[in-house]
Amino acid sequence: MPELVELTIEDIAAGGRGLAFHKGKPVFVPFTIPGERVRARLISTGDRGAVAEGVALLEASADRVYPVCGHFGPRRCGRCQWQHIAYEAQRALKHDILADQLSRLGGLTDAEIGRALLLPLPAPEAWGYNYHITYTVTDDLRLGLPSSDEGRIVPVSECPVTHPDLLALSEQLDLDLTGIKRVRLEMGGDGACMIILWLKTEGDAPELEADFPASVNIILPDNEPMNLIGDSHTRYRVGDRWFRATAGSAFRPNVQGVDVLARTVGTLLAIRPGEAVLDLYAGVGVFGAFAAETAAFVTVVESYPPAATDADENLAEFDHVEVIEGVVEAVLPALEEYYAAAAVDPPSSGLGDEGVSLLAEHAPERIVYVSSDPASLARDAKRLKRAGYHLSAAQPVDLAPQTAYVDTVARFERKRD
Repeated sequence: MPELVELTIEDIAAGGRGLAFHKGKPVFVPFTIPGERVRARLISTGDRGAVAEGVALLEASADRVYPVCGHFGPRRCGRCQWQHIAYEAQRALKHDILADQLSRLGGLTDAEIGRALLLPLPAPEAWGYNYHITYTVTDDLRLGLPSSDEGRIVPVSECPVTHPDLLALSEQLDLDLTGIKRVRLEMGGDGACMIILWLKTEGDAPELEADFPASVNIILPDNEPMNLIGDSHTRYRVGDRWFRATAGSAFRPNVQGVDVLARTVGTLLAIRPGEAVLDLYAGVGVFGAFAAETAAFVTVVESYPPAATDADENLAEFDHVEVIEGVVEAVLPALEEYYAAAAVDPPSSGLGDEGVSLLAEHAPERIVYVSSDPASLARDAKRLKRAGYHLSAAQPVDLAPQTAYVDTVARFERKRD
């Protein structure tokens, strides 16, 4: 029978679980808050510690609040990790997670972190902020979201972090899910909705019925989008600019938060007239567009062909912008321009050894790194430090309230000889 233990939650771990210690070993307890005392059941052990499930709250934190969603909690929907924590406390915890990762994985000193790291900028909205929701299709052909205990898909009837208009659309879907892996609903800044279907194999397009107009696109197994009904792209407004994103192109679901992110990137790039700027992993060209307003020349690099096409369209007004479709590691060695500043928005795995090495060979004065994963950012910070760059600013931006996820805009500056 699993052991019952009483634990004091001492810290928060990456991923959002509370951290306690039992017999000198770390124990991770989801749905807890630092300072709380819980009675918990040890459910698994491993080299990195044990995982426990709380069975009784013995002493609650002053930051504990009642969750809004009925699907939130152990063995339920795993989209949110922190609905039980007051929002201001969530921001502080995200700061602490980032500081811990920069220290443990990045090898930065407390002084280096203290000088650079700021409290996360708040999200414009704490609820209803997601303009995307992606469902997984269950074995019995229902739509659901990944469970909090992993390995399962949980059917849901509500999702308060998703825009209510998308939830209304999901209630009106009448869809044969045979042959479909995932279903995404997304809404643009103009209110137009899109349904995107990921197919398991190439085959006939499914029949779909909705009570109000929505564009429909499918993503084939080779990741190629195909338009079925209506528009092939969604339009988003960031600042005073509109951007199109073809079905399958990446665009952060907190669209209002992207405006905060883009302004933060612009501030930390600090572009001066006459400078050339490099925009890597550029997606549909959001950061490149705002950089082009000041820079003398901008090179935008994106590997996903539909997104590169979107970037070309979104940046068409600028004669001094070059859009290159290609893998960053293949494109960088061929670039001959000197870039004073670079913006990078890599996948969650980060730049890695090769990406950092190739970028450092161009020797930009400033690298502004947009990260969706604190661990990857920390590892790349260590690599960049070895390559001659120091972390001068790290501004987290909260694009995902009620979750442990945090985006960070970090500036690295080349050390002077």
